[in-house]
Amino acid sequence: MISEQQFREDVVLKYTDVIGENLGGHVIKVSDEWFAKAENLIKPKPPIRDATRFTHAGAWYDGWETRRHNQEEADYVIIRMGVSSAKLIGCEVDTAFFNGNHAPHISVEAAFLESEKSDKIEHAQWDTVIAKVECGPSQRHFFVRDSLTDKAYTHVRLRMYPDGGIARFRLYGTVLPVLPHDRSAIMDTASVKNGGVAIRVSDQHFGVASNLLLPGRGHDMSDGWETKRSREPGHVDWVIVRLGARTAVRDVVIDTAHFRGNFPQYTNVKGIDVESDDKVPAYNSSEWKVLVGDSKAAPDKEHTYPVDNHPVCSHVMLTIIPDGGVKRFRVIGTLA
Repeated sequence: MISEQQFREDVVLKYTDVIGENLGGHVIKVSDEWFAKAENLIKPKPPIRDATRFTHAGAWYDGWETRRHNQEEADYVIIRMGVSSAKLIGCEVDTAFFNGNHAPHISVEAAFLESEKSDKIEHAQWDTVIAKVECGPSQRHFFVRDSLTDKAYTHVRLRMYPDGGIARFRLYGTVLPVLPHDRSAIMDTASVKNGGVAIRVSDQHFGVASNLLLPGRGHDMSDGWETKRSREPGHVDWVIVRLGARTAVRDVVIDTAHFRGNFPQYTNVKGIDVESDDKVPAYNSSEWKVLVGDSKAAPDKEHTYPVDNHPVCSHVMLTIIPDGGVKRFRVIGTLA
């Protein structure tokens, strides 16, 4: 287990949470969920606690909780990833508010399933991603492998030994998108489903930058990227996105849906073509090429900007001036 800061630097800013509900991840099978539903594990918002709330089953918990006295080795939940497939690197297991009823140990396994029929699941080859490890009560645990799994997977199985409760589960990896054979096909390579990752960001006080790359337009301000108010003249906020593939950029979409009193005043977009993340220059470097110049933003609106000459980019940077919130960021083009 490593620290939260190390996990953020080594995993969150380099990989994607491939099982999140907001990405399309969903539970397909669970051994038991008497006290609290397993679907809560992959909800995007942090867990909460209401000690005054009770249900027919007992005390209400914002997480997954099974019955006591499990006679099997472990309870389990199987989750279909929200992406086509992914290689896996690590996970977060949060036992927030489970104290005295938390899962004492967990393990994570994965499989590539072409069918979700019961017999296929039962006879699948489940490979170990994170071996059985101890968990403590009411805390966040961060587990990382030495390297990505050799294989790509579609489904994951979280086991807790022998029973208990877990509030949230995040599983990170590299998305392996289904790319078109037709190189003239138009696609959004910033999309998380196509392998886009927000690798650097100036600030994400109210909403994380990775939300920019999610499918759809979301449901409120909570699932966008929003920075704190700036007070210094000349301040800007920015996010750098590694595209899922080198892209000849045709259009850029900046969506301020639901941001009505806190949208940016202006935005711009720049791009660069480099071999790896460590070759990406600083946000204020002159090496960046302007794709879309400073453009006046409007509240609660999808802004589409054509990009001249279709430059090839591996990474793009969205800058908001001076601060504010953006819901989605799309980079539309063809594979280079």
